[in-house]
Order: sequence, then C-alpha cells, then structure tokens
Amino acid sequence: MKSNIKSYTNFGAFTALLTLASCNVQKYSAPKAELPDSFRDTTQLDVAQDSTQSSIAKIPYRDFFTDPTLLSLIESGVKNNNNLKVAIKNIESAALSYNRSKWGNVPNVNLNIATASISRPSDNSMNGQMFGQMLGQRYIEDYGTNISISWEADIWGKIKGRKESALAAYLQTQEAAKAVQTQLVAQIAQGYYNLLMLDTQLDITNQNLKLVDNTLRMIIKQQELGITTSLSVQQQENTRDQMLVTIPIIEQSITIQENALSILTGKMPGEIQRTLKLTNMETPEYKSVGIPTELLSYRPDVKSSELSVRQAFANVKVSKASMYPALNITAQGGLNTFNFKNWFDIPGSLFGAAAGSLAMPLINGKQLKTQYEQSKIAMEQSEINFKQTVLSAVGEVSNALANIESADKQEVITVGLVARSDKAVTTSTKLFQQDMATYLDVITAQNNKLQAELSLANIKLQKLNSVVDLYRALGGGWQ
Repeated sequence: MKSNIKSYTNFGAFTALLTLASCNVQKYSAPKAELPDSFRDTTQLDVAQDSTQSSIAKIPYRDFFTDPTLLSLIESGVKNNNNLKVAIKNIESAALSYNRSKWGNVPNVNLNIATASISRPSDNSMNGQMFGQMLGQRYIEDYGTNISISWEADIWGKIKGRKESALAAYLQTQEAAKAVQTQLVAQIAQGYYNLLMLDTQLDITNQNLKLVDNTLRMIIKQQELGITTSLSVQQQENTRDQMLVTIPIIEQSITIQENALSILTGKMPGEIQRTLKLTNMETPEYKSVGIPTELLSYRPDVKSSELSVRQAFANVKVSKASMYPALNITAQGGLNTFNFKNWFDIPGSLFGAAAGSLAMPLINGKQLKTQYEQSKIAMEQSEINFKQTVLSAVGEVSNALANIESADKQEVITVGLVARSDKAVTTSTKLFQQDMATYLDVITAQNNKLQAELSLANIKLQKLNSVVDLYRALGGGWQ
C-alpha cells in the first residue's frame, strides 16, 4: 500500500513538474523598429507630418484617384490580374494548412474495419507443436476489428508552436496579396499616366511639325525670289524630317504601353480608351503623409516581414520542444477471435488495451540540437530583414517626397520657359518675314519650343508618378 502511495506521489510530482515547465514558455513580442518622428524634411514641400492628420494610405484607391478611365482600369486589374489571383489562391492554401494545424491537439483515431489472417507454423517448432496439441490443427486463424487512439500531450508547447507558425504563414499570405494589389494599382496608374504623356508627346510633335512646315514654305518662297539659298531649305527640311522620324517611335511606344496596361488588367493586348489629356489630369491629393510609425500598420511588406519574425519565433519553440521527452498515450479496443464464427460474439470477442510512454530522443539528439540552433539563427535573420524592410519603407517615402518637391520646382521654371519659347517662335517668324532674322533663328526658336513643351510634359508625368509612388510607399492601394 505504501509502495502504491509512493508511486502515485512520484507520478504526481513528475506531472506537476511537467506542467510547470510547459507553462514557462517564452512569449512572443514584436521586434522593435527604430523610426524617426517624421520623414526627411523637405524645404519647400507643404505636407502634413503628424498623427492628427489622416495619412493618404488610409484612403481607398477608389477615392484617391478621380479619373473614371483610370479607375476602370484599376478595377479590371484587381478583378482579373493573374498575379493577384495566384496570391489569393496562396491565401486559400495557407488557410487550409492553418485549419489542419488546429487539430494538432486532437487524438488520432483510426478504425480498422476488418483484419483476417491465417498462419501455419512448422511442425517442429514450439508454436506448431502447441497448436497441434491445444487446437488439434496445424494452422491458426485470426480475425479482428478495432479502433485505435493515439494522443501526444503538448507538454512543451510543440503543437501550439506549430499552430502559431501556421497562423503566421496564413497571415503572411494575406499581406502578400495586399502587397501585390498595392503594386498592381501603382503600376496601372503609372502606366496610364505614361500613356497620356506619350499622347502629349505626339500632339506636341505634330503641332511643332506644322510650324516647321509653315516655315519651310516661307523659306522655299524666299528661295524662289532669290532672297535665300537652297542651304536654308535643306536645313529646314532636315529639321522637319527629324521630327517626322520621331512620330513612328512615339506611336510604337503608345502601342507597347497599351499592351502592357491590357496585360496588367488581365486582358489581351488591345487599345486603351482615354478621354483626358495629360495637361488636364488632376494630381491626387497627397499633402497628408502621417508619421513613420504608421508604416508598421499600413505597409503590407512591413507587416509581412514582422510576421516572418513571428513565424521564426514559433519555429524556435517547435525545434526546442522536439529535444524534450514526448508523452504519448495510446488505446485500442474492438473484437478479436481465432474462429470466424465467433468474430462478432459479444462480449466474448471484446478486447481492450491502453498504454502510455515518455520517450526522449537520444541518438538524433545532436541533429535536433543543430536544428534548434539553426532556427535561432533564422529568427535573427528575420529580425534583421524586418529592420531593413522598415528602413527601405521610410526611404521610399522620403524619396517620393523629394521627387515631388523637385518636380514642383522644375515645373515653375519650365512653365515660364514654355511661354518664352512660344513667344520667341512668333517673334522670330515675324522678323524672318521682314528679313530681320535668319532661318537659323527660326529653327532654333522652334527647337527650343519643342524641347520646352516636351520637358513640361515629362515634369507633369514625374510628379504624377511620384505621387503614386508616395501613395504606394505609405501603404495605400490595397483597401
């Protein structure tokens, strides 16, 4: 009796020790990111960088962009883009894996519907002689039907760690899909703006081509009157041909850009309808950028990187728990008989068994230890990657703000340059008609006007693209 009491006491103490050890599991805490109070200062850009102003990252793309044609393209891309569809399928697959991990604590139950076997031992063997004497036959039959149950007690948190790892992987796929959509929205918007810029380049080239043709006719007339030479005609013809050769190049670029946009929206390459000109395109409101700490909440890649740290932490728990003893409990019950006729004779054929085991790895302990150390290194790497992702995110926002500021400064100068170049063309043409300026003055004025107008279109495109970059860098586009 005392021996039994002592055994029960030892078992209870051992169980309490295991329970206490299982409770002493380190809890996950998100890695700390060193973030500045605000993004890099811009001297002349008027933006709100404080927590009281709502960041444009919170604005859904349907409200951020206002052009109906662009919104239609984005909606088509979100619905039909194949890369985004693959990302969504990854979410579905990860969800199934996570649901499967939830069953880790549930015992495994197997039903063996029927087992039948027959064996005939050697007559000279002990079993053969015993069967002959006891059963009066040289063979033995065995028939069985049973249910088996096995369960591993999650003492060290190994099963819980697997669930946490599966959950982090599932959440990562969600953030990955958001990142794909954010990038997709930015690519469609920038592709559309680039298409409008190409349209503008074509319009500017055609308009300036008309000026060159008019000047060419005047020079030819002067040559006929003996006022000028054939050299001036040839020079103007060269200027005209230089413009003409750019038109097929621009038209080719338009076709390629339309094809790229079609593919992004999940459609076969084709023409993209547009109604607005680049000069009439309104710049989306971008003045409220919030504070850097908001990137942790809105940037999908930053959140995904933090989830990688969480998954790595869970993997460390699993690999560490794998080195400790595993408590397994098994049970089996059903029907068993040596005679087919008695197979379902209840309760005569009923049987049952239960067992428990506490097994600790020995020979493969070094391998498990190595896996544990590798998992810790992987976690350290994920923390470093998280910090790098945060640095890159802050840098992208700062770069976008710098690009917008630069575009604003260039626009102020180039608008004046376009106005003066247009006036210079008019003046040089009038002076040329009065024989007070040479044809070179006219050609120079026309070239300056063409370059100034093209520069203004490129600056407009730069600002629009920079605003889209800012929206994406802040984490907008997946809402």
